[in-house]
Amino acid sequence: MTQLIVSVTMLLAGLGVLMTGMKMLSDGLERSAGSSMRKLFGKISNNRFASIGVGAVATILVSSSAATTVMVIGFVNAGLMTLLQATAIIMGANIGTTLTGVIIALSGFSLSTYMAILAFVGVVMTMVTKNDTVKKIGSAITGLGLMFVGLTFMSDAFKSEKISSTLHTVFRKVDFPLVLILIGIVCTALFQSSAAMTAIVVTMTGAHIIPMESALFVVLGTNIGTCVTAILASFGASTNAKRTAVIHLLFNAIGTVLFTTFIWIFKRQAVHLLAMMSGSEQMQVALFHVLFNVITTALLIPFMKPLTRLATLLVRDKKDDSAPKMYYIDDRILHTPPIAVAQVLKEVSHMGQMAQENLDRGFQCIVDGSLTEREKILQTEEKINFVNKGVARYLIKMASLNLPRSDEKLVGALHHVISDIERIGDHAENFLEEAIEMQENGIVFSDDALDELKNMYAKVLYMFERSMSVFENRDTRGLKEISDLESEVDMLKKVLGNNHIARLNSGNCSVECGTHFNTIIAALERVADHLTNVAFSIKSPSGSQMEAMEKIAREQAKKHHASKEEVQ
Repeated sequence: MTQLIVSVTMLLAGLGVLMTGMKMLSDGLERSAGSSMRKLFGKISNNRFASIGVGAVATILVSSSAATTVMVIGFVNAGLMTLLQATAIIMGANIGTTLTGVIIALSGFSLSTYMAILAFVGVVMTMVTKNDTVKKIGSAITGLGLMFVGLTFMSDAFKSEKISSTLHTVFRKVDFPLVLILIGIVCTALFQSSAAMTAIVVTMTGAHIIPMESALFVVLGTNIGTCVTAILASFGASTNAKRTAVIHLLFNAIGTVLFTTFIWIFKRQAVHLLAMMSGSEQMQVALFHVLFNVITTALLIPFMKPLTRLATLLVRDKKDDSAPKMYYIDDRILHTPPIAVAQVLKEVSHMGQMAQENLDRGFQCIVDGSLTEREKILQTEEKINFVNKGVARYLIKMASLNLPRSDEKLVGALHHVISDIERIGDHAENFLEEAIEMQENGIVFSDDALDELKNMYAKVLYMFERSMSVFENRDTRGLKEISDLESEVDMLKKVLGNNHIARLNSGNCSVECGTHFNTIIAALERVADHLTNVAFSIKSPSGSQMEAMEKIAREQAKKHHASKEEVQ
C-alpha cells in the first residue's frame, strides 16, 4: 500500500513538474519573441497557407494549441480576424502543438540526466545575469529541462509492479476504440492540456503498460478533449467567436472519425507502419500525433469555406448584438502578453478617434446652431466612457502579467492617456450643452467671432491628428512640433480673449455672447493640454513635457558621448 501511495505521488509530482516546465518554456519563448509575435500576427491575411504557418509558429511559441485557439477566439471576438482566417490559424495550431509531443517522446532516448543539467544551466542564467534577454532564454531552457525531469518522475512511478500490472490489465480488457477515445477526451478535458495527456500516453507506452494500438485511439481522444478549453473560453463571446470554437471542435472531430475508421480496419498495418518509421515506441506515438494533424489539415484545406458555413449554421446569429463592446481587446488575448500590449494600443487609438469625431460634432453644433447630431454625440460619449472603463480594467489585469520593463512603463502611461482622451470626449458634450443654451436664449456669434473660433479649432484639430500620430507611432521626433502647437493654441486663446474684449467695448458683442465665447476658447485650450499629455506619454508616463524633454536630452547626450568615443 505504501509503495502504491509513493508511486501515485511520484506520478502526480512528475505531471506537475512537466506542466510547470511547459509553462516556463512557453513564457520564456513568448517573452523572447515578444516583438516577433506582434509582427507574426500582423502577417495574417486571406492566404490560407500563410495563416496556417502563423498558427503553427504561434503555437510552438506558446506550446499549446488550446492557448492559440483561445487567443484566436479573442481576436475574432474583437472583430480583428475573419472566421476563415481563424479556421486556417486553428489548422496551423494543431500542427504546431505536435512539436511538444515530439519533444516529450525524446525522453525515450535517455536524455534525462543531460536535461536536468540543462535546467540547472537555465537557472544559473536567470540568476547571474542582468540582461533581460538572457534571463528569458534561461527561463525557456529551465522549462525544457524540467519537462524531462517531470517525465523521469512519471516513468519511475510506472515502474511500480502494482500500478503497471493493474493498468496493463485494464488496457488489455478495455480495448474498444470508442472507450479509449472517450478516456482521451475526458482526461485531456480535466488536465486542459493535450500535451500533458500525450506525455502520460508516451510514458505508459514506453513502460509497455498500454499497447500501441490502444495508445493511438487515446491520442485521437486527446485531440477532441483539447477543444473543451476553447469551448469554455467562447462563453460570453460574440457569435463568430463561438463559431471559432465550434470550427476547432469540427476539425478535430472530423479527423478523429476518419482516423478511427482507418485504424479500426487496418490496425495491424498502422502499427507496423509506425514501427517502420521509428524504433522507439514513444516516438511512434508522437509521430502518429504529427501525422493525424498534418493529414487532417491537408484533407480539410479545400473545405475551409464549407467548414465555416457549417459552423455558421450550427451557431445562429443573435437577435440583438448591439450592446456596447470593446473593439480590439479581449481577456482571452491576455494569454499572450505581447499581443495584448499591441491590441490595447489599438483600442486606445480607436478611443482617441471616437473622441476626435465627437469633438468635431460638438463644435459643429456651435458653428451651425443645429442640434441634429445631439443623439449621436450622446451615444458616442457613452461608448467612449464604456471603452475608458474597459481599458482601465484591462490595464490593471495586464499589470499583473510578466511583462518586459518597457511594456510595464507603457501600461502605466496608458492609464494617464485614456484619462486625457476621456476628458477630451467630455468637452464634446460640453460644446453640445453650450449650443443648446445658446439656441434656447437666441444667442448668435458675430461673423468675426465665428471666424476666430473656426481658426482656433482648426489648429486644435490639426494638433489632435499630430498628437495621435506621435502616440501611435511612438515618434519622439514629433514632440517638438506638439510643444510648439500647444504654445500657439495658448497664444490664440489670449489673442481671441483680447479681441472679444475689444468687441464688447465697441458694442459689437453682448456680455451673454462673450460668456459662451470665453467658455469655448478655454475648452479648446484645455483640449490642447490633454493632447500634449497624450503625445508626451511616449517619453513620460504622466505626459509631463519637462520630464520628457529632460529624458530626450539625456538620451541625446549619451549618443553624442558614445559617438565621440568611437571617433577617438
